Amino acid sequence: MFHPSVTNSFSNSSPDAPKLAREKMGPMTTNEKIMTATLFLTVGLWVFGGLLNIDAVTAAILGLAVLLISGVVTWKECLAEGVAWDTHVVCCPHCNGWVLEQIWSHLLVQSNCSQVCWWIGSLSWQLSFGILVLLYFYSHYFFASGAAHIGAMFTAFLSVATALGTPPFFGAMLLSFLSNLMGGLTHYGIGSAPVFFGANYVPLAKWWGYGFVISIVNIVIWLGLGSIWWKAIGLW
Repeated sequence: MFHPSVTNSFSNSSPDAPKLAREKMGPMTTNEKIMTATLFLTVGLWVFGGLLNIDAVTAAILGLAVLLISGVVTWKECLAEGVAWDTHVVCCPHCNGWVLEQIWSHLLVQSNCSQVCWWIGSLSWQLSFGILVLLYFYSHYFFASGAAHIGAMFTAFLSVATALGTPPFFGAMLLSFLSNLMGGLTHYGIGSAPVFFGANYVPLAKWWGYGFVISIVNIVIWLGLGSIWWKAIGLW
């Protein structure tokens, strides 16, 4: 049998916790009350903003504006959050994704892929598709979002590959696989990457170096060994 004091230590009840919190922390300050109210406001708009035609970005900006105007958070304190600004800059697919989408749609889609087909049209479809795959994969260095990259380039590259003789299903499958694998190239290439990079365990140069090495391994496995297997099962 345990001693009563030991048994009590395993109890889930802590009736003295509120009293101790009030003694140690004191009553809520005005800034803490404003912060709490802003939190409820922001989360409420994130959950129910669709009914009010308010998107998540607007809700976040509104919450930040309340904190800045009330003085709970100062602009100087915001500027000091370097990691947050890094994440904001590199994870802005609406900026770089939209611009590149317009470029690629003009060059590849609106021109019916004629220029690109002319550049590599004299090659066999296997070689031309290999070139397109490498361009598609490593162009992810210019994107901070997998969704932006796929939206900007997937359909265009698949259209070019199909026009050059690549079996459509085979081309779509391979580009789909690479759309996941390319996320490991950089510290901003996929949504989860900035979170891991922000832990500061891996330096930037080492991250990019390892990302490039692993990309070669992935291409050898998927484009090399994978193509042999897909040939064996009749995908091309």
